[in-house]
Amino acid sequence: MTSVSFEKATRVYPAMDHPAVDALDLDIADGEFMVLVGPSGCGKSTSLRMLAGLEDVDAGVIRIGERDVTHLPPKDRDIAMVFQNYALYPHMTVADNMGFALKIAGMPKAEIRQKVADAAKILDLTEYLDRKPKALSGGQRQRVAMGRAIVREPQVFLMDEPLSNLDAKLRVSTRTQIASLQRRLGITTVYVTHDQVEALTMGDRVAVMKDGVLQQVGTPKEVYERPANAFVGGFIGSPAMNQFTVPLAPEGVRFGDTVVPLPREILDAAGPHAREVVLGVRPEHLEVLPGGGRTEPTGLRIRVDVVEELGSDAYVYGTARFGEDTEPVILRVPGRHTPDKGQELHVVPRPQTVHLFSAETGLRLEG
Repeated sequence: MTSVSFEKATRVYPAMDHPAVDALDLDIADGEFMVLVGPSGCGKSTSLRMLAGLEDVDAGVIRIGERDVTHLPPKDRDIAMVFQNYALYPHMTVADNMGFALKIAGMPKAEIRQKVADAAKILDLTEYLDRKPKALSGGQRQRVAMGRAIVREPQVFLMDEPLSNLDAKLRVSTRTQIASLQRRLGITTVYVTHDQVEALTMGDRVAVMKDGVLQQVGTPKEVYERPANAFVGGFIGSPAMNQFTVPLAPEGVRFGDTVVPLPREILDAAGPHAREVVLGVRPEHLEVLPGGGRTEPTGLRIRVDVVEELGSDAYVYGTARFGEDTEPVILRVPGRHTPDKGQELHVVPRPQTVHLFSAETGLRLEG
């Protein structure tokens, strides 16, 4: 059984005024596919490199299984890493690249050939074993890097943005292959990406990071439907969640010319002195009122700037006024009923779909 745990793991780079990774507490179960996700500079790659032994751990503990590996060299951690740039040897064939680590370890040639052949079959690389990397496509090179990791039969796979060099279509197909392969092999995997779509579609669980601090851990559904704070709500989801600073009303919050009703316990969670909160609404949860601006004004009035048509659906990008400020608004509408650029719409959130966050702390407000 190979679990992974970070216990207050911290990394502070010289001359930095705050830790790159700050007291990370994270438990990864045996066989789990855990995705670390967040914007550039959030500490996700540093966390992975700390686990790999490529970065020092300044405080805290990292365990693989029952072993404390905090200060062990990489070669003693029984991990295999797939890098962003594949790191293949250009002068070696695919077979030699995949079996190189086993050769260095002194494994018999016949056993190496068998392991390489088995991995190539899994990855559909058998016909390419005698080719060199320059004769392969980006997706094939990425699979060779995966094969090099598989043949070692490590306790843990580490993947640092392995799809970032692929084109959009190939990324979609390859992320499906990686997720399927991981589930078949059952090897504990820690995967780093800045792409939250990758995170939601691949991971058993997702760990969202910001400025070196873990913000939330949960299944993709949990993180999407119940974000722990405004940052997670805005980062997870594509297009991003709409977030508006709105005034509190006796029975809810004011949204344009409408009051969105909310349970009393949620309103009370804002605190007795709160005058406004952050209202989060996902694009698919905004509803266009019939008649638009031709009826008595209700809801939030938006002006359409851009319509992004996707076939069955369309995303409408517009602007709305909140007091003296103008804020962007995104909503999803059926592809057959798209508004025109410059048109005025009135929208309201669908019941029970809104998220409420503290205007001061950004934390989710719950009763």
